[in-house]
Amino acid sequence: MTAQRRRTRDIERDYPPRQLVAKLRRLADCIETGKPFRIQVGGERVAVPAGAVVNIAHERGSDAEEIEFQLTWPLAARR
Repeated sequence: MTAQRRRTRDIERDYPPRQLVAKLRRLADCIETGKPFRIQVGGERVAVPAGAVVNIAHERGSDAEEIEFQLTWPLAARR
């Protein structure tokens, strides 16, 4: 599916600790070596390019706190 035809998505997926640790280790290895990272989330494969921007966000509300590790990259140029 081309970038033009992709539908917007906003999903979250919970993983057991062991699976999450394995994914984070693969991600860390890719970031460290400058390689792209590939992951399947909610049944869709996602390829994160080596130049993706990585940041950490922290939110605090009245009854909960949240930390998000985010990877952001531009979509390929549309034709």
